[in-house]
Amino acid sequence: MDRLQKVIAQSGYTSRRNAEKLIQEGRVSVNGVIVDKLGTKVDTGDSIQIDGKSITKNDNKVYILLNKPRGVISSASDDKNRKTVVDLIDTNERIYPIGRLDYDTTGLLLLTNDGELANKLMHPKNNVPKTYLAKIKGIIDKEAIDRLKSGVVVDGKKVNIVDFKVKKKDLDKEMTYISITIIEGRNHIVKNIFKELGFLVDKLTRTNYAFLDIKDLKSGEYRYLTIKEVKKLYSI
Repeated sequence: MDRLQKVIAQSGYTSRRNAEKLIQEGRVSVNGVIVDKLGTKVDTGDSIQIDGKSITKNDNKVYILLNKPRGVISSASDDKNRKTVVDLIDTNERIYPIGRLDYDTTGLLLLTNDGELANKLMHPKNNVPKTYLAKIKGIIDKEAIDRLKSGVVVDGKKVNIVDFKVKKKDLDKEMTYISITIIEGRNHIVKNIFKELGFLVDKLTRTNYAFLDIKDLKSGEYRYLTIKEVKKLYSI
């Protein structure tokens, strides 16, 4: 027997984290009975429905790397009818993003229908490194650099900054370009790091996720991961 949220995720319906949310909202039933408590275990022969529709196991797993454009929602759907990252992908599979990028943040985003892998990569304990190129307003000074080296506290919690590098200082436009690598996924975390230092982020792009990068993919373009890349992600 397996936990209900795990079975839902393995079906490709959604990630395990979102499956837990659906259960707690009372939208999942097992053999006709609503289940709203996490930890419930199910057998392979049990009938599982979400919002009244049965789920089936999907063995056709897909893994996609997208260069997300600005002005696109990191979600499978949007109640305001805004364009989502799923709208950019030509597939019949029910896919969803692994984690998210802000509406105005661009760059590398993974999408899949493999709930098990999505859960692994989003779990904080696995410390998946993510690298961003931030264009900030102002010229960064030694004090701010020293604080980046020692660690910046955001909302009472110190951010683990794995690495950072000042790529360029544009003195004429008073802009600084910084590459920064972190291993956590709090909302707006990169923007909030620089806010704590007294700088506003003008543009933000995720260039790397673990060992993956966007390379020559133009904004809005995507590619499928290789089997070797998928296995490497699972090994994280």
